[in-house]
Amino acid sequence: MRYANLDGHSRGGSIARVLQWQLGLHDEKRPRTPGTGVPVPVHANDGRNLRKASLDALTWIGHASFLIQLGGKSALIDPVMSPTIAGFIRRNVAPGLSWAALPKIDLVLVTHNHRDHMDLPTLRRLGPGPVYAVPRGLGRAFERAGLRRVVEMQWWQQEEIEGLNVSFVPAEHWSRRGLLDTNASWWGGYVIERGGLRVYHSGDTAWFDGFAQIGARCGAIDAAMLPIGAYAPRWFMQSQHMDPADAVRAYSALGAARFIAMHWGTFKLTDEDLREPPELLRQTWEREQLAPASLAIPAIGETLLLDRGGA
Repeated sequence: MRYANLDGHSRGGSIARVLQWQLGLHDEKRPRTPGTGVPVPVHANDGRNLRKASLDALTWIGHASFLIQLGGKSALIDPVMSPTIAGFIRRNVAPGLSWAALPKIDLVLVTHNHRDHMDLPTLRRLGPGPVYAVPRGLGRAFERAGLRRVVEMQWWQQEEIEGLNVSFVPAEHWSRRGLLDTNASWWGGYVIERGGLRVYHSGDTAWFDGFAQIGARCGAIDAAMLPIGAYAPRWFMQSQHMDPADAVRAYSALGAARFIAMHWGTFKLTDEDLREPPELLRQTWEREQLAPASLAIPAIGETLLLDRGGA
């Protein structure tokens, strides 16, 4: 089975378009910028405060990886703790939490199978203890890896998993792990709720009309983790990744109380400087005259406390 986006179309970077981009055969070229050693905000976090039973918080581990804690339950989403992606794209900075700093993990959520979101070495080290929520089409891959507590989900499916209410929601993206499996598994985001607090993680996504549907169908979102990086060049990336302006539009369409920036500063995947996304995000936020207190651009390793309404 092959999966598609809400509009019925399949996305994905064809080999020809990838080569056109990589060979610079286009008019949106940028100066080369470094992929490692780039100074981005980092917060030292030894994990001591993450073991409080009643903690409601989000901790940014880097890229799309978050520790989500709601009412005594801990979940990891898109955990990537490895020093490289696929052995050759190196981290700019170390994970914001070390293995020793992690609390007991009840649930692991994976948004799609791209290697910067689904890292098998990390998942194998997490081991068979947690439940794994994954998009439809990925269950067998997890079982083959010895991770048998798997809940495979389709769009708009809701499940109570380890005391957390989990909804798998659409995204505008695609999937591929090898050469012949394009869109053979789904992709999406998650809305996670416990005790009246509700957070949303978009996974990888372009702008699409589905954001308004997510906000309408899933209830008031206290915090939305939205990607702001890996967007250049736009002629190639706009169908799969948002830029900061798109992310602000998505936040508004969701009706979320708080914007949590992610997907920047950790891995250099595209042409923009690793430091550019938060600068453009702040400019867009000011231009749209949005409340400064509703925007959070955490440092890698920083923990943000949650409250209803996003405070």
